Amino acid sequence: MAEGDIFGAEIGVPTPVSMMRQTLDGLAKRPDASPRALQGRHYVDQAYFAFEKQTVLQNGWHCVGRADELPNIGDYRALRLLEEPIILVRTENGIVALSNLCRHRGMPLAEGSGNTKLFVCSYHAWSYRINGTLQRAPRMENAGFDPKNCSLPSFACTERFGFIYVSLSETPPDLDQDLAGLHEGLQPYDPAAYRVVHSAEEIWNTNWKSLVENFMEGYHLSVVHPITLHGYTPTELSKKGPSGPGYTSYTAHYPDHIPPRGRGAEGLSEAQKHASYLFAVFPCQVVSISPSLLVSLNLMPVSAGRVDVRWTMSVYGDDLDGETIKDRIALWSEVNREDREKLERMQSALGSRHATGGPLAGPDYEGTVRDFLNWLARQDRLYL
Repeated sequence: MAEGDIFGAEIGVPTPVSMMRQTLDGLAKRPDASPRALQGRHYVDQAYFAFEKQTVLQNGWHCVGRADELPNIGDYRALRLLEEPIILVRTENGIVALSNLCRHRGMPLAEGSGNTKLFVCSYHAWSYRINGTLQRAPRMENAGFDPKNCSLPSFACTERFGFIYVSLSETPPDLDQDLAGLHEGLQPYDPAAYRVVHSAEEIWNTNWKSLVENFMEGYHLSVVHPITLHGYTPTELSKKGPSGPGYTSYTAHYPDHIPPRGRGAEGLSEAQKHASYLFAVFPCQVVSISPSLLVSLNLMPVSAGRVDVRWTMSVYGDDLDGETIKDRIALWSEVNREDREKLERMQSALGSRHATGGPLAGPDYEGTVRDFLNWLARQDRLYL
C-alpha cells in the first residue's frame, strides 16, 4: 500500500483515510457544549484501521497482563501484539518483553505459559537464556556467525499499578506523563496488591474503539445491564472523573441502600468504598476497580471489525471468599457478554451511509468518550 494511502493524500488527491483524519480533527475542535461521536466509517474501514495500526496503536503502551501472573524467575507467557510475537518473562531484573522468534530461521520459541531456564528452538535447537542472550547454536560453523549478535530483540516493557505495559515503538511516549493524575486517583486502592484469580480470552467482532467507548461511559449501564449492573451502578449515579494526556475516568456510585462491596485498602475513603472507579489507559486498556475487585480488559486489535480481548479479575487480599469470587466471575462474564452482543450488532450497521455520528450526552454520561476522541485527534496530529 502506498504511503499516500495510509498517511494521507497523494499530492492534490484526497483519500478516504485523509478525509477521515480531517473529520476526526473537526470533531476535536467542536465546542465542549456540543460534542459529537465519530462517523461509522471510522469503525469499519480497513484502510483506516491499517493507518491506526501503523501509528497510534504501534506507538502506544499496551497492557498485557498483571505482574503477579509471573511471580517467579523463569515464569513466562507468550502472546501476540499487533501481529508481533512476544514472550513476557520474569528475569532477575524484572519482567521483560522479548521477541518470540529464533534468530536463526524465525521459528517461534514459546507458546502458552510456564516456567523455564532456557527457550529452546524446536527447529534446530538454538537455545536462549531468559534474558534473551543466545546460549548455544549447535553445529553452527558459519564464519560470519557471532553469538553476541544473535540475542533476542526486546520491546519497551514497564510496570505501573501492578499491570505490565509493552510498547512496540522504539521511542514510546512518557507513560508517567501520559498518566499524570491517575496515580493519585489509584493510590488509595493500593492496586499493586491485588492478585489475579481469573483470566479469559475472547474474540469480539467489533472495532477496538467501540469497546473502549462502551466500557468508559455510564450512559448505557441501566439499559444494557438492567439486571447485572443497574441495581448497584445505575446510569444516573455516574460521575465524570479526572482525565489526563493519556487516560480518562469516571466513577459509578452505588445507591445508598447498597452495602460496601469489600474492605479494601486502609487508605480508602467511605465514598470510595461505596463506588467503582473506571479508567482507560489509551489506547487499549479499560479497568474497573473497587475496594475488593479489579477487572481489566486488555484489547488486542486484529482488524477493523475484530478485537481479541484478554480480561483478568483480581481481588484484594482475602476480602472475598471462594464462593463470592465465583459469583463475581459469573457476573462479569455476563456483563461482558451483554456488551459484546450490543457492540457486535452495532458493528454490523456502522457501514451505513447514515452512520454519521450523533450528539454525545453530557460530561457525566459520555464525557469520557469525548476525552478519547480528543486523544485520538492529538495522536493523529503527530503524523501530519
